[in-house]
Amino acid sequence: MVTGFVQSLIRLCGLNWTAPDYSTICRRQKHIDIQICYEKSCNGLHLLVDSTGLKFLGEGEWKRKKDQPEYRRQWRKLHIGIDAKILQIRAVQLTTNNISDSQVLGDLLD
Repeated sequence: MVTGFVQSLIRLCGLNWTAPDYSTICRRQKHIDIQICYEKSCNGLHLLVDSTGLKFLGEGEWKRKKDQPEYRRQWRKLHIGIDAKILQIRAVQLTTNNISDSQVLGDLLD
């Protein structure tokens, strides 16, 4: 799932690269510090906010579910704020799955 997501982002950027495999992504994500470049809008900003669920843990999920019925998947929510005019990501926040978009709206606007 992660590899497919990364591969689709690479294609959207028009690059002819291959996405790294799942274990490489997991190993490297601990050391990535991403800064989103920000250009202040002079005419105001229409921010589109949405979120998507990301499965945090889940390898061998079917087997665990079969052997341990009380097993629960862990999810995170990725909240994204996009400039409606130029469709550029302006803000990102990762939270637990019980946090709504309205709860992080203030942080996304800062």
